[in-house]
Amino acid sequence: MPYEPPPELAALSLSELAEAIASRRLPAVESWSPANIGESHMRIAADGTWFHEGGRITRPAMVRAFSSLLTRDAAGQHWLVTPVEKLAIAVDDAAFIATDMEVRSDENGHPVIAFRLNSDDVVLAGPDHPLRAAGTPEVPAFYLAVRHGTEARLNRSTYGQLIDHALTLSEPEALAVESRGTRFSLLPA
Repeated sequence: MPYEPPPELAALSLSELAEAIASRRLPAVESWSPANIGESHMRIAADGTWFHEGGRITRPAMVRAFSSLLTRDAAGQHWLVTPVEKLAIAVDDAAFIATDMEVRSDENGHPVIAFRLNSDDVVLAGPDHPLRAAGTPEVPAFYLAVRHGTEARLNRSTYGQLIDHALTLSEPEALAVESRGTRFSLLPA
């Protein structure tokens, strides 16, 4: 069965976004404790490109499948986890790239910021998926918590969308956004 990418975020209502998120059945990697630990010989470049033994992985379905098995431990090491093995994977910056965003309102009129990732996942920023500002005021970088300790770095256009949204809400010196009841500063610490 060929893969059909989901529609653009702008075409989905908040309930359709929630349904799309719920329909993505992800493996229960958090419940697996494999005895075999090794090296995957894989790397995720800073631009989100996946490599195996130096060669680029060009099949999007493979990247989506592998990305569903990703975790990151407290030391910052990324792992591909299956029921039988846990393999280290090198990640240059973040495991995912946020490629688009859309701001919606929930049933109470509160803002919800939805992000589309390079893996076609959709993540709603909020208490379970916080936004984090890093870098410097001159060269900021923004990250979104995805799952199992992994993060997505916002690409340039998505970062621009987020800043434009924030500027409609606050003064540049207090740059912040809110999503799902949580306020996120966009100023690097």
